Amino acid sequence: MLEVENLHVSYGSIRALHGVSLKVPAGSIVTLIGANGAGKSTTLRALSGLIKPASGSIRYDGQEIKGLPAHAIVSKGLCHVPEGRMVFANLTVRENLAMGAYLQRDKTWVAKQTDYVFQLFPRLLEREKQAAGTLSGGEQQMLAIGRALLSRPRLLMLDEPSLGIAPLLVKTIFERIVEINREQGLTILLVEQNANLALAVSTHGYVLETGSILLEGACADLKANPRVQEAYLGA
Repeated sequence: MLEVENLHVSYGSIRALHGVSLKVPAGSIVTLIGANGAGKSTTLRALSGLIKPASGSIRYDGQEIKGLPAHAIVSKGLCHVPEGRMVFANLTVRENLAMGAYLQRDKTWVAKQTDYVFQLFPRLLEREKQAAGTLSGGEQQMLAIGRALLSRPRLLMLDEPSLGIAPLLVKTIFERIVEINREQGLTILLVEQNANLALAVSTHGYVLETGSILLEGACADLKANPRVQEAYLGA
C-alpha cells in the first residue's frame, strides 16, 4: 500500500533522512523504531506532506504522492496521528471528532463511525462534552486516534502513541490499535520508542538510526537480534 524509496529530507543544511526506503503492505502493522533524533517523526511528516522531501519517491496505492499538500494526502486515506496528540484543547471531545470528519459528506457513516470510536474508547463517551484540554494524556491519545478514524483512513500513521502516558492506558491503547487493524482492516505504520511494545503488535519492522535504515525484517527476527536487544530492548 505504501512504498518509500531513497527518501532524503533536510532542515536547511542539516540532513535529517539519508535514503530511507520502506514498504507497508495492505492490512499489516509495520513499525519503525529508533532512538530520539533518529528521524522517525521526520519520516512520518514527509509521508503526510507536512514537510517536503529533497528527493526520493513516496508511492501510496501505486500513485506518487511526494510533493502533494497534506490535505490532499488525507483525502486519499493516508492519515497521520502526530506526536504530542495535538487535540483542539478548547473544543469538546465530540467537536474534536467532528473536526476529524471534516472532509466526509456521508452523515450516516460519520454517525456510525463516531459510535464505533465511543465503543472502542468508552472513556471518550463519558467525556464527550468535556474540553479536550482537560483530558489526561492517555485520554487525549485516544481522542487523537478516534479523530483520525473519522477521516476515513485506509492507512493510519501513529507517532509515539505511548509517549507520556500511564502504563495502564498504554496497554489499552495498544490493544485498541490491534483491534482497529483487525476489525476495520486498517493498515498501520507505527512509530514508537517503546520497541518491546511496537515489535509485539507488528509483523514487520525497520530500525532507523541517524536518518538511515539500519535493519529490517520480521518482528520476531528483530526481537532476537542481539544488536536490537542491546540498543532497544533493554537486554
